Amino acid sequence: MKKPPANVNFATRPGAAERWIRTPTAAPQQGEAFSARLTIDVTPAVRRRLKLAAVTRGTTVADLMRALIDQHFPDDAKEAS
Repeated sequence: MKKPPANVNFATRPGAAERWIRTPTAAPQQGEAFSARLTIDVTPAVRRRLKLAAVTRGTTVADLMRALIDQHFPDDAKEAS
């Protein structure tokens, strides 16, 4: 069996982090949402229930979760207006 060449560096990152970390090109405008990923661990049974609820309502799990978060944790600035 042959050994791979020692100079294989397919996972090498560029030296400066600013070159490989993606940042938004422009700041979000008023009313425009900037999204950030949120990951949670759930059991397979809970995942099935979420997917079933989303499909039944004709939406996605992500949209369902956003609505639930907005419902349970309202933005204080939105309530004041």
